[in-house]
Amino acid sequence: MEWKASEIVRRKSRQIKVGSVLVGGGAPISVQSMTSTDTMDVAATVAQIKALESAGADIVRVTVPTLKAVDAFEQIVKSVDVPIVSDIHFDYRIAIECAKKGAAALRINPGNIGSHEKIEAVCQAAKDYGLPIRVGVNAGSLDKDLIEKYGAPCPDAMVEAALRAAATLDEHNFEDYAFSVKASELNLCVSAYEQLAKKTDAPLHLGITEAGGLTGGTVLSSIGISWLLKQGIGDTLRVSLAADPVEEIKVGWAILKSMHLRTRGVEIVACPTCGRRGIDVVSTVAELEKRLSDIKETLKIAVMGCVVNGPGEALHADIAVCGAANGRCLVYEDGQMMGKIPCVEAVDLIEKRVRARLNK
Repeated sequence: MEWKASEIVRRKSRQIKVGSVLVGGGAPISVQSMTSTDTMDVAATVAQIKALESAGADIVRVTVPTLKAVDAFEQIVKSVDVPIVSDIHFDYRIAIECAKKGAAALRINPGNIGSHEKIEAVCQAAKDYGLPIRVGVNAGSLDKDLIEKYGAPCPDAMVEAALRAAATLDEHNFEDYAFSVKASELNLCVSAYEQLAKKTDAPLHLGITEAGGLTGGTVLSSIGISWLLKQGIGDTLRVSLAADPVEEIKVGWAILKSMHLRTRGVEIVACPTCGRRGIDVVSTVAELEKRLSDIKETLKIAVMGCVVNGPGEALHADIAVCGAANGRCLVYEDGQMMGKIPCVEAVDLIEKRVRARLNK
């Protein structure tokens, strides 16, 4: 009997709509990123957004740091298809203007947006234009009174900040909001999300903020996000990396695919290689990832170095190659061995067979 992982039971949350993307309420967990370009450079920002969308971004966030940048934001929104969230700090007037200029959602941080009245004004603008709000709480920018009360950033302080902002929105009968409670310290961040998940039915946007570079940030984010997803917590996510934002989308999708929460594109299973390898696994995988990056349909490919584990993995792959001897490798399709070919022909053959399957 084939072993199957138990299905994750997701936390029940109400649903909001970010442009055309449903978030919460059982909708697929969406993958987000944020542009790293200067928003005033419209061409560069649009190009990056299109690259993110091609990589699988469901939602993209764009910072709007000044009122002057609102015009550029409007041009950006009109030039792309993916929903754009305006990221607002300090000046509540920017959020109001972005609501008018085509934002799909507003992201604010109650710790720096200002007074009750300013949050109220943002709430009214969102209501007028039918936009959801993401309340972004960050351990590094909590209200001063919360730091004084708790002595330092902690889960209780972060949850209180989120619920305080929610109370302001609720007072104005505004329910289309989501929360994030991010921190760079893994356990602090996870604990804050766990506590908040018990106190609200609002959708939760997951992320470990300021996680680090490509390697360290991927590890930290993967641990934290998957820890929460396994508990059923999370409706949308961003992997924050000090790297090309496209890498954030790749890692986000890898997390969801590994947990069987969403599928997209080609999944490549590959061994770490050792002295037994009969095929150059590393270069073969790298070339396949490059050539097959445009494919959105779900397929599983196995690239294995030798016959120790190779045939076993091949049984569960759509297409597989397994290093043999004398520069040749075994080829499998749908678990059946199809024959041997020279290893140098493996990439071309796999690409050909993948595209042939998709064109049937």
